Amino acid sequence: MMVINPHPFPNRIRFSLPLLNRSITTRGGGGGGGGSSCSAFNCRSVSSFISFTWDDVVQASQPDHAPNDSSDLSGFFENIKYCNRGSSEIKSEFIPLVIEDQIVGYIHNGFFYDYLRRFKDVFVFVPSDSRFGTNVTLNKTLSTPEERTRVVGRVIKSLAEEEKELIPGIRNELYPVKRSFGSPPYFSLERAAAPYFGIKAYGVQMNGFVERDGKKFLWIGKRSPLKQTFPGMLDNLVAGGLPHGMSCVANLIKECEEEAGIPLSLSNQAMSVGAVSYVDVDGYRYKRDVLFCYDLELPGDFIPKNQDGEVESFKLIPVENVANVIRRTCFFKPNCSLVILDFLFRHGYIRPECLGYLDLLQSLRSIEKLVYQSLLYGGWKVQAACCLEVSQVNGSEVPKQRQKEEHDAVLGIKDDSAQHIWIATVHEP
Repeated sequence: MMVINPHPFPNRIRFSLPLLNRSITTRGGGGGGGGSSCSAFNCRSVSSFISFTWDDVVQASQPDHAPNDSSDLSGFFENIKYCNRGSSEIKSEFIPLVIEDQIVGYIHNGFFYDYLRRFKDVFVFVPSDSRFGTNVTLNKTLSTPEERTRVVGRVIKSLAEEEKELIPGIRNELYPVKRSFGSPPYFSLERAAAPYFGIKAYGVQMNGFVERDGKKFLWIGKRSPLKQTFPGMLDNLVAGGLPHGMSCVANLIKECEEEAGIPLSLSNQAMSVGAVSYVDVDGYRYKRDVLFCYDLELPGDFIPKNQDGEVESFKLIPVENVANVIRRTCFFKPNCSLVILDFLFRHGYIRPECLGYLDLLQSLRSIEKLVYQSLLYGGWKVQAACCLEVSQVNGSEVPKQRQKEEHDAVLGIKDDSAQHIWIATVHEP
């Protein structure tokens, strides 16, 4: 039986803040026992409930609690590092999941031998082949996406019933298993099981902001303590995984209504502003997520109201103060920090005067470059609206200019190492 424990998130910030130095209570950790005590930077667990109040959030956000740290970016670096845990040595413990001669995911050796190996009519271990080496595939008798979805689903259900803590958060929501975004699915998989099969999962996250007298504020949600993942933590105003058969826009509109009571007349004004991604390895979990980011400016008198019970409450907080909370605490659900960090760069809250600005920018943007390459080599038609110098992408030369056309998504990529600036226009095939 595997237990997910809180992962240490070392505090490298060079100041002392009473809120961070005291212990805070976590409940419902992977061990299933009683509560435990830990420092703020040791509480990033999928299943641990972090007990803090909005007063704690406000206290941590105040500039006067750490008056000399306004240009300190180390807390932001820690958030990026945390979301991208796992050295090459740890990743070597995973073997490819191959379907129809394509790698679609990665499975931990231990997870296969301890749990999947006995389902021999479903999973087949391939000791070695010329193309992929050691890998796992599905039984060839499972020839259609529908068959694979049904049979693999039975395995997940069996494991979840047998080992309550093995795959927490079962929600009967299917994610498509694809080679890349936009390609046809090979089958669909229970959302909670996606990290255990290392499939690439997609989602939408939206920054909802208000501008008053030239100052921006972000609406922040506090997740319900009953949520199966990251209960009680801070979240973007709207966020949701991208289920099988739903577009990003349709999913965003649905989540806007369910999570914050945002009507269609407002949600259809949300702007697509790019994407961030991360690769997080934790035990048997190999989490490869891509988050499509949106911004929505809301009317000053709008008050979000949760409709589905997944958000406990909301609070409107100045953007600078939100940045302080991310830098100083672990109150935010980890991947939300990446989305807000992207917002901080785009809206000028992190400036070149800050020591480490370019390094932090490159850390975030290099993630987006991987998203671009995934689109390019996943069958998408990519046309450069603007490209300075001739660029090499995975060894393929791309011309300096191509005609800009109607597009579904625009993704800007800065690659300092090659001194290129990309504005890519992406068409779904």
